[in-house]
This record gives sequence, structure tokens and C-alpha cells, in this order.
Amino acid sequence: MADGQPKTVAFLGLGVMGAPMAGHLVKKGHRVTVYNRNPDKAKKWTEVNAGRAAATPSEAAQGAEIVLACVGADNDLREVVYGDNGAFAGMAKGAVFVDHTTASADVARELDAAAKAKGLGFVDAPVSGGQAGAVNGQLTVMCGGDEATFKAAEPVLWSYAKAVTLMGSAGMGQLTKMVNQICIAGVVQGLAEGLNFAQRAGLDGEKVLAVISKGAAQSWQMENRGKTMLKSEFEFGFAVDWMRKDLGLCFAEAKRNGALLPLTALVDQFYAHVQQRGGRRWDTSSLIQLLQKM
Repeated sequence: MADGQPKTVAFLGLGVMGAPMAGHLVKKGHRVTVYNRNPDKAKKWTEVNAGRAAATPSEAAQGAEIVLACVGADNDLREVVYGDNGAFAGMAKGAVFVDHTTASADVARELDAAAKAKGLGFVDAPVSGGQAGAVNGQLTVMCGGDEATFKAAEPVLWSYAKAVTLMGSAGMGQLTKMVNQICIAGVVQGLAEGLNFAQRAGLDGEKVLAVISKGAAQSWQMENRGKTMLKSEFEFGFAVDWMRKDLGLCFAEAKRNGALLPLTALVDQFYAHVQQRGGRRWDTSSLIQLLQKM
């Protein structure tokens, strides 16, 4: 860990991202208590990790210096934070709540204000890198909050990150994640069109990838999804349903700030077609399936 000091931490939400992230905290020497809405997942996590499970977010947060969460969306986040069983009820003054959920900037600002009223710290800290990044401890973490609170949480975040950056005040981490998702949408669509073109032109797709990935067309998506796109393999990775949820956040924010997102809106509609074809849980690289089946 960055400062060499183990912390007492709680982790709320043990999905495909949260479970390995919490595991890395244990590996780095932190004392970890976990909570999951489905208690069976928490029990299974404790069977392979040296931590304990709690019955409620409040119980998990008791005694924790840092409480981290990675849940589904705004209302899921509110559910684990507020109320008698919520994390804020169990946290002591001076403790810090870190939210890794990809959520709205509005809920980040709301929780920041609620935390301050209780003498707590808050950092919105969405991540990029997908399930593989979580498993390998190579996530990019983009944070919003005041600098002192960020500095208190930062050493813990390095347990599963390759980059941790404070982007500004509360909500700025979520806004940065929106930029990330906007860029990914365009890149994946471009890659889908290029690879479909290569296949229809009679080119060796893998050889094309080997060549163009050494030039200006290179991207994370090309390196990590190009070969599976050629094979029409989509039963893994970042689900289309999740991407559409994230893009919905982008559109709502763009409506407020006046940003134009014409390409993103088009790609979102392509993802809607993937959902209609039964691909709600397919990886976002499944955009190529629309072109292959035309």
C-alpha cells in the first residue's frame, strides 16, 4: 500500500467488479468487512478471502476508516448509504466513503453534502478497465472530492489501481467517467465497422489487427476485443445493458451543459438493437454483430 499502513475498511457490493477489488484490499493487508445484498455472495467471498461478512451496510461500516461501494446505479447507492441500516449510520466522524459506482454527478454531489453534514468525507471514484482490470488490479480511478479527503482514501485505492487521479470537486469523477464512456462508444463502433469491412474484403482479420494495432488506429478496445469480435464471441465483459445505463447518464448531463453527442446517440441506438436481438448481457464489442448479420 502506498503509505505502508493497513486500514480497517468496508466494501459494499460484490459483483464482477467489487468482489475482486475487495480481494485486492485483503491481499494488500487491509482489514476488510464486506456486504452484499445477496448474502450468499458475501459468504462465498469470505470462503476464499481473509475478511468477514456483515448483514447490513451499517454493520460493515462500523469501525471502518474507509468505506467503499460498487453497486448498480443511483438508487442502489442511496439504498446502501441512507437509513438506519445504511453505511452513513455506521460510520464514525472522520471516516471516508468512496463510491466506485458509475452513477450521476448529481448523486455524487448529494452524497457529498450528506456526508459533510454528518462529519464524514466523500469521494466519487468511478473506475475504468472492466472486469479484467478489477481482477488484475489495474483499474483507472477518476475521483471527485476535496483534496484532504482524497488524500486520506488514495492509499487504499492503489490496492487495485494503475492510476488514481483527483479531477476536482464532488461529481467531477463521475463527469470524467462520462467522457470515458462517450469515447469508448465511438471507438467500438469504428472498430466494428473496420473489422466487418476487413472480413467482407477477404482479408485475414487477425493479420489486419496485428498490423494496424502498431499504428495510429491502436486502442485498448482493439488490443482486448479485436480477436473476439472477429470470432463473434460476446459472452463476457462489460454488458450492453450497463453501457446503455452509462450513456443515459451522459445524455442527461449533456442536456444540462449543452454538449452535443450525435455519434454517441447513434451508437446508443445500435446498442438498443443489440438488446432487441437478445444481447442485453453481451459485451459492448457486440456492435459488430449488427454488421455481420445484415
